Amino acid sequence: MTRTGIVVTIGLMLAGCASLQLGSPQATAELRNAKGEVVGQASFWEEGQSVRILAEVRGIAPGAHGIHLHAVGKCDPPEFTTAGGHFNPAGKKHGLKNPAGPHNGDLPNIQVASDGKGRLEYVATLVTLGAGATSLFDADGTAVVLHARPDDDVTDPSGDSGVRIACGIIRKAGGASPKATGGSPGSGGM
Repeated sequence: MTRTGIVVTIGLMLAGCASLQLGSPQATAELRNAKGEVVGQASFWEEGQSVRILAEVRGIAPGAHGIHLHAVGKCDPPEFTTAGGHFNPAGKKHGLKNPAGPHNGDLPNIQVASDGKGRLEYVATLVTLGAGATSLFDADGTAVVLHARPDDDVTDPSGDSGVRIACGIIRKAGGASPKATGGSPGSGGM
């Protein structure tokens, strides 16, 4: 291969990587607080058998906040209890550091700066956007819930993360949404 061919090949490979990183998400969730105000968004991209999640929030109290995928795609304010417990089709205990866990929907805390803005990027290996038991698009959908306090990563059922302060229903790109029908046998935790 000529030097020009190598440069072109590397350039095309890099261009492909950039478009993968900047491509449109396959699913999104608009996070709203109890007043119905938009306070953030979560975006989802399937990567093999995992899902890359990018969550960004604004207007939130500074500090660490628990954020989880919940078992039902419903977000009725003000307490968002209609989202059910954590997404947990595997029937595990709560917490990324729990030896009997984690729930499929457990995520690391999102850190919010003094300006009220926070960002979390995480690859969730226990969920999918495709078909199957770990799909975020099961019969009753899935929600993203932001909590008032940090998740301690071990206490069942919700990491002692406090009340739910924002919620968003995960929807497929293009606006399609799963049918929300109520409780889920895979739910666990707050």
